[in-house]
Amino acid sequence: MLESLSGHGGLVLLRDSVEWEGRSLLKALIRQAALRGEQIQVLGCEVSEEEFREGFDSATNSQLVYHDLFQDPLNWSNTGEALPGAPLGVLRAMRRRAGPGPVTIALDSLSWLLLHLPCSALCQALHALSRQDSRRDDSSPVEHVCVLGLLHEELHGPGPVEALSTLAQIEMTLSGTGGQVSAHILYRRPQHRPTHKIQWFSILPDFSLDLQGECPLKSQPHSDPRTHPVDPTTHLTFNLHLSEKEKEVKDSLTLPFQFSSEKQQALLCRGLGQPTSRIFYEPDAYDDLDQEDPDDDLDI
Repeated sequence: MLESLSGHGGLVLLRDSVEWEGRSLLKALIRQAALRGEQIQVLGCEVSEEEFREGFDSATNSQLVYHDLFQDPLNWSNTGEALPGAPLGVLRAMRRRAGPGPVTIALDSLSWLLLHLPCSALCQALHALSRQDSRRDDSSPVEHVCVLGLLHEELHGPGPVEALSTLAQIEMTLSGTGGQVSAHILYRRPQHRPTHKIQWFSILPDFSLDLQGECPLKSQPHSDPRTHPVDPTTHLTFNLHLSEKEKEVKDSLTLPFQFSSEKQQALLCRGLGQPTSRIFYEPDAYDDLDQEDPDDDLDI
């Protein structure tokens, strides 16, 4: 499933963290799109073009069109090379500059864009960018557009993260254990229940993916895989579990309200010489006993 992510139209949201970076996975998905012969446009905001292209082979680099917002995001040098209205104008112009056929647009990163644009404006631009039924012009339809967006979710509050998550058709949250990397993949399809999977993988130096198996999960509300479950019995002052010896003592205990066979035999087989129980009651001087209303003192 991980190998074909960039082949789907719509927004693919890559959620990384300080511990598990996602730029390498972004470049691996770009390489796969290049192998399929798709047009590739990259909006680079956090690293230079030279650093981003490093590690790609010549064939991938030749297909990659890089829009640089890292070196001169506001076009202060006035070279005329930057797209107008950056950065929002760059997003709107990238789709128009694409030729016919499938297009993969990589945004490195959405976190940078969120720091320079209102969340609502960015979401509207992403929605327009990833619509499959839109056209470059009046006559040339685009077969599909896949938008790969890298998000450093630790930099943002829950509001922007949830807004972008709502737009995404595919959502990947990176985590891992030890030296192994895993991706929790949430795949949304129209008129279908969301599909959850955990994919273990490694990224080779040439940015090819080495898939190491996947684990399907039941469809359920998306939860953060980095959130560890909390044991509610950790800090209790008493023990909820019994040892084997304590279980034996508990099972052999006869409770006072239980009418056991021993009690039954004691009542039925009482000896003739044994005294029977009696109750003696001597009225108090202040007792007001009314035989017609014995509950008069209860005020009911």
